[in-house]
Amino acid sequence: MRVGDDPASKVYVGRKEKACGDLGIYSETRVLPEATGERELLSLLAGLNADPRVHGILVQAPLPAHIRQAVVYAAVLPEKDVDGFHPVNVGKLMLGDSTGFLPCTPAGIRELLVRSKVKTEGAEVVVLGRGNIVGKPMTAMLCQKEKHANATVTICHSGTRDIRAHCRRADILIAAMGVAEFVKPDMIKPGAVVIDVGVNRVSDSSSKSGARLVGDVDFAGVQPLAGKITPNPGGVGPMTIAMLMQNTVRAAEMATVK
Repeated sequence: MRVGDDPASKVYVGRKEKACGDLGIYSETRVLPEATGERELLSLLAGLNADPRVHGILVQAPLPAHIRQAVVYAAVLPEKDVDGFHPVNVGKLMLGDSTGFLPCTPAGIRELLVRSKVKTEGAEVVVLGRGNIVGKPMTAMLCQKEKHANATVTICHSGTRDIRAHCRRADILIAAMGVAEFVKPDMIKPGAVVIDVGVNRVSDSSSKSGARLVGDVDFAGVQPLAGKITPNPGGVGPMTIAMLMQNTVRAAEMATVK
């Protein structure tokens, strides 16, 4: 479900449609005008909740300012909430209850760490950003007492004093602040693992569009110091889509068991 014509949202939804097609998952995109009211959107979601053919529902962010995002996320049935944003699924994440759906970007980051054989047990992890989509759930995920977690996690934000000191202590640094190239070389401990989640548009006169996308990390400056680092674009983004597909298949399997 997409409301309005946000250019980035069009791109993201298109990539999700392609992934569904590649995997043989049926998908249907419903595009609503920017002026669509909250009540109308909730009514459409209620219809999808009741449709047994639909196993996963995704409402693409951002939503127009007149629609309350939290209300919309809470309106999707928890068992169809493949984005992992419903309060029930958020609560299950906090409790370490594996029956819920994990939010896709943090889940994708953890999978990157696992597949890259990065040890999290006992590691010092610093998460830059306290957003509900990445920062908070990432922190909750990595501090759980379980395999591929069990880390000591510090979450930093705009109110944190001396962010550089926190970052330089990190064995794993996850940047999700939404500030273009915020993380500089002097903020990195040599050999640290750096995960760049940010997607920021900056001016670039050499580009045909007059702009280019960069992450929250100064990649060129940080790469020589880092033990491992994700490219941006092309690092975390594809993993987010992969985890969305995984959640959708799992939702379908759960519905079949019922």
